[in-house]
Amino acid sequence: MPARTPAINRNRASNRALHPDRAWVRILRLLLGALTVVAVFRNFYRSALGETDNTLPESLSQFTNEACLVFGLCLLIGTFISRDRLPRWWDHLRGGLAFYMVITGLIYALLVAEPGEMMRWDLEWTNLALHRLAPVAGLIEWLLVTMTVRGTWGRPLAWLIYPILYLSYTWIRGAIVHWYPYGFLDPTQEGGWPEVLQTTATVLIAFLAISIIVHVLGNLRVRLAHRG
Repeated sequence: MPARTPAINRNRASNRALHPDRAWVRILRLLLGALTVVAVFRNFYRSALGETDNTLPESLSQFTNEACLVFGLCLLIGTFISRDRLPRWWDHLRGGLAFYMVITGLIYALLVAEPGEMMRWDLEWTNLALHRLAPVAGLIEWLLVTMTVRGTWGRPLAWLIYPILYLSYTWIRGAIVHWYPYGFLDPTQEGGWPEVLQTTATVLIAFLAISIIVHVLGNLRVRLAHRG
């Protein structure tokens, strides 16, 4: 049976040391994946008990919780299943999740966090785990771990599908339940739809640029491991 991923044929020693099946990579993935998943479920648990400003359905509708949950599960799957048993498209999924982690951190820092919050560390540990650790770790994992599957230029566009669907879901649900997870998506606030759409257009353009950067960096990482 042919290999699901191209073989490593460049910088063999360093790329084998950084291979996803190496014990140290699996251990780090296990720790980060478990921390991320536990942090998300703690958010759900506290919301269900009424300990936060959000209800459980509202917590389930937040981009951070959704993206981080899938990111954490992806890390755990990569911990226990060897790369050659995972599908060829697995690295494209990893790249998409790295992209979602980056935009999670940036959007929170630029549009959601209170003034001065990003300079503080005396915050709920779940906040730090999901808005600071996961975004940084997601990008580092994408750039560091060996991969040999190159992505086409359609990949960054495919990564944008989820954020666009999320926007549609948020506005449809918001019109029904009169709640929006983030102020910059809330058309009932001052400025209304014109301001929301202007901000959203700017954000989507930034998302496209970031997705292309993450895509290109991923292909550069592939070039370090595979020629051809």
